Amino acid sequence: MLAAPLPLLGTFHEFSVAAASLPPSVEFYRRLGFELAPTSDAVAHPYGALTDGRLCIGLHARAGVSPVLTFVRAGVAASVPALEAAGLALTVCRTGAEDFHEIGFRAECGQPVAVLEARTYSPGVRLPGTSLCGEFAEVSLPAADFGAAQRFWEKLGFVAADPEQTPYPRLPLTSDFLNLAFHSPQLCPAPMLVFEDAELGTAPVRLEPAGASVQALRGQPAGGALCLAAPEGTVLLLRPPCG
Repeated sequence: MLAAPLPLLGTFHEFSVAAASLPPSVEFYRRLGFELAPTSDAVAHPYGALTDGRLCIGLHARAGVSPVLTFVRAGVAASVPALEAAGLALTVCRTGAEDFHEIGFRAECGQPVAVLEARTYSPGVRLPGTSLCGEFAEVSLPAADFGAAQRFWEKLGFVAADPEQTPYPRLPLTSDFLNLAFHSPQLCPAPMLVFEDAELGTAPVRLEPAGASVQALRGQPAGGALCLAAPEGTVLLLRPPCG
C-alpha cells in the first residue's frame, strides 16, 4: 500500500453548501455573528465564505451535491494513488495542467467530500471566537451504521471517542483540524453544524433578532438541544457543553 502522511485529506477548509441565492444566506450568517472572509477567483461561480473564527461556511451559487466537507491538501494530484490505495473511489478528479486541482469522493455514509489544491478564501485576522450560536464543536453526519462510518473515517486519520447518549446518541471522532460525529438519520436526515451553547435556555430569545426560528430537536426533551435552519437549508444544532 502506498503511504501518505496523515491526515490523508490535509486540513479542513470549509463546509461547502449550494445556495440558490447568496444574499439571504449571507445576511442570515452575518446576523448570527459570522464575518465575510476575502475570497479568491479559484471558482468561476458566485461564492461567499463566512467564518466565526473556527468554522468557515462556503456559500456556492451552483448546482450539484451539497453540503460538501471540503479540505485542502497541497500536491493533491500527486496524492491520488495514496488516496485510492486507502480505498477511496474518486467521483471527481480534476488534475489537468489547466485545472484548479480538485478530487472528490463519497464517504461510507454517503457524505460528499472534496480535497482542493489550495484555499479559496483568506482566513483573515479574526481570532477564534463564538457566534450567537455558541462555540463551534463539530460536524455531525447521519449514519445508519456507526461502526462502518467509524472504520471509514479512521482510515483518514480520525480517532473515535466513546459513544455518548446525551443530549442525543452520537459517536464523536476527533482530528487535528475538524471534529466529526455520527447521529441517527431518524434524529436528523441531514448533516448538522453543532455548536456548544452554555446558555441554551436563552437561545430562542437571543436568536430572535437574527431572524432565526429555533425549534427543539426531533424526539428530544425540551432544553436538551435546539436546531435552526439557514435559508439555503443548512441545519445548525445548539446543545449544552459536553462534560
